[in-house]
Amino acid sequence: MSTYLYLSMIPESLVMSMLPPEQFGTYLAVGTQERARGPAMFFDLKPDFRNGDFDFATAAKRCVPHPDGQPKRSVYLGIYRALERIPIDAVNNLWLVTPDGRVLQLEPSPVPGTFPGRYHLYQELCPIHPVVASSLPPNRFCRHLTDTTQPVSVPRIAFVELELAGLADDPRHGDARNLPYWYIEHLRDCLSELQEGKVTKNVERTPPEGFPYRCVKNGFFLGDSKGMVYFPFPSHEQLETTHFIWWRSANA
Repeated sequence: MSTYLYLSMIPESLVMSMLPPEQFGTYLAVGTQERARGPAMFFDLKPDFRNGDFDFATAAKRCVPHPDGQPKRSVYLGIYRALERIPIDAVNNLWLVTPDGRVLQLEPSPVPGTFPGRYHLYQELCPIHPVVASSLPPNRFCRHLTDTTQPVSVPRIAFVELELAGLADDPRHGDARNLPYWYIEHLRDCLSELQEGKVTKNVERTPPEGFPYRCVKNGFFLGDSKGMVYFPFPSHEQLETTHFIWWRSANA
């Protein structure tokens, strides 16, 4: 049987498994007896990725079929600061898993040249989790967060841009009727502070209980000070047709 390498973001960990991505995603979300339930996000990595910080030799010895022939589902190589030790060029695809185990694959795509909107809203996914308002588009936001000359930085970051509707250009008076965030007035205040010269402002410091997929504006990003990879999210039309089962599950 083949083995696979996965970088999980919920929680952050590097895992070796004999399950292909779709089966691995379902396993993460609902377990083997389907008694668990929870979302998952992970990257599948190039099979030849190696890093001396992780004990691949021991993992390979343990990642073998069970006596009854069933595949080994997970062998953990690292559960702390895994993302920063995995270069961007080792990443293949991003997989999004709903709480009941439906899996959606996102493939990398060239980073857009421009990003509309005067202001932006980001959900940081790994290794930190705040919701952040910013005047920086995704590429500059990524460089800002991973800039080691700043007082606070991270080596590498995964994040997603969320919808701001009318607030993207007019924080005080823009139309926010279709935004489901419970903190709309606080969000308006945070965006207004950006008008005073700040480039980022924390909106929420703790991650949401459920990820708001219907609020994804464009896609997901993985980057550091050297570059960034973009994983575009399907259009609403694609979600309603090609990915309808996943989309229905994600919004249940």
